[in-house]
Amino acid sequence: MQHFLQHPQNTQNPQWWRGAVIYQIYPRSFQDANGDGIGDLQGVIQRLPYLKKLGVDAIWLSPFFKSPMKDFGYDVSDYCDVDPMFGTLADFDALLEQAHQNGLRVVIDQVLSHTADAHPWFTESRSNKTNPKADWYVWADAKGDGTPPNNWLSIFGGSAWQWDTGREQYYMHNFLTSQPDLNFHCPQVLDALFDALKFWLDKGVDGFRLDTANFYVHDKQLRNNPPRGRPTAENGTAPVSNPYSWQYHQYDKSQPENIAFVRRLRTFLNQYPGIMTVGELGDDDQVGAMVAYTEGGDKLNMTYTFKLLGEVNAGAWLRGAIDEFEQRAAPESWASWSLANHDVPRLATRWQANDAALRAYASMQLCVRGSPCLYQGDELGLPEAELTFEQLQDPYGITMWPAFKGRDGCRTPMPWVKSQPNAGFSSAAQAWLPVAQTHYDLAVDQQEHDGSLLSFYRTSLAKRKALAPLLTGSMHILPEQHNVFAFVRELDGKRLLCAFNLSNQAVQYTLESNINITSLADYPQNSLPEVRNQKDLDLAPWQYVVAWL
Repeated sequence: MQHFLQHPQNTQNPQWWRGAVIYQIYPRSFQDANGDGIGDLQGVIQRLPYLKKLGVDAIWLSPFFKSPMKDFGYDVSDYCDVDPMFGTLADFDALLEQAHQNGLRVVIDQVLSHTADAHPWFTESRSNKTNPKADWYVWADAKGDGTPPNNWLSIFGGSAWQWDTGREQYYMHNFLTSQPDLNFHCPQVLDALFDALKFWLDKGVDGFRLDTANFYVHDKQLRNNPPRGRPTAENGTAPVSNPYSWQYHQYDKSQPENIAFVRRLRTFLNQYPGIMTVGELGDDDQVGAMVAYTEGGDKLNMTYTFKLLGEVNAGAWLRGAIDEFEQRAAPESWASWSLANHDVPRLATRWQANDAALRAYASMQLCVRGSPCLYQGDELGLPEAELTFEQLQDPYGITMWPAFKGRDGCRTPMPWVKSQPNAGFSSAAQAWLPVAQTHYDLAVDQQEHDGSLLSFYRTSLAKRKALAPLLTGSMHILPEQHNVFAFVRELDGKRLLCAFNLSNQAVQYTLESNINITSLADYPQNSLPEVRNQKDLDLAPWQYVVAWL
């Protein structure tokens, strides 16, 4: 087996991830190289020059491992192989090598909390109660009346327990019934997972995005979760129409032993210089989990949260969400702030954002302390694709329709060339999901000109690299006024003011007495703001300013 060394700068700069811009690729929908209607690793290779020109620092690949694809790769049946749908291990080796040659680091998704029911581990585990892997999954006896052992729920609907007639026991699944949860109380399970991680580390990957990183460990006593009642707004994990959000998830996830596992993981990864970990956290206390999993310097490098992935988008709310993290965070804590991903509706639709708003949100995301994570198509301003029930592929949406339409609307293929079939994504007669008609006019080739949103992203990413305070500097959030989110980034005595009017109303913002603007920074301002007396900012709707103090 051919191996490639890690990115050459990982040893020289093991903290490369601080302030890095990460670009999430959903391989199934990025680029189809073999004409079967489904994106693949060779397609990603073809588009590496695009990503280099965009100016991102790392790519995060959603799962491409061998899988029955009932949850589109988040149900893994072999942790150490590429699903033929996406290519081969040789394709991955080529992608890794060429990404490194283009200055891009490669982060891969790791789904450690559960496997597919088609995984050989589960096949053996369910065969009887005495086999060597009998304890590798979470099995429990029924209550005396035959019902599940407790009230835990699956995010995808119904009980988190599925009856198995062979073992005459229930097994736990936080997601689909075909995604049984691994038992992290079993030492052999942890050893097997570390072996899988080592496989990819030895190939030269630069980091891991850890799916559902606080779901690993369950309460051994299987205690009932306390009731919460129907919430009035999303809690960051599930829509209000989903009864999963009607419980406080005190026992089915976020256990103290989960932190102990993350510590062991960090110790293991420290053998490889410059490896980055970003954990996805869905928790009742989003910010508390972010802090708990990053404080102390001995756990995750940073966390990826649902905090900004809901429906609320008022400037004051965004300020409060990020300020809460900054107030509670330990000095070494770091966040990967994302405004979109493969699980939530597209930003332009979710926040009803026009072009000016999209530019303001993008700049805000690039200026706050943390490592921004962009989702493919963010840079094009793609709206959510509207699909009929018959076009749905996502089992979550099929189950929850019509109150929740699932995740297909943000997973439709990337549009590259307006005039080509499937917008240049695939030469197949039909792609796995249709390209949205509203996306053709926003295709990459239609935005290869000055003034486009794509051009704005390219320029912003390039200019940001030259403004050191925006990469690793501290952040002091200024008092709230109207829907203006204002803060100061500082590094080595150099201070940058960033002030964003995140509303469709003109506002005035007055700076604190010890803050005086000296000059505008060399960063793409969406228009020149009026600055009076170095103190008072007159900000038009969605206008912002990045200035030296």
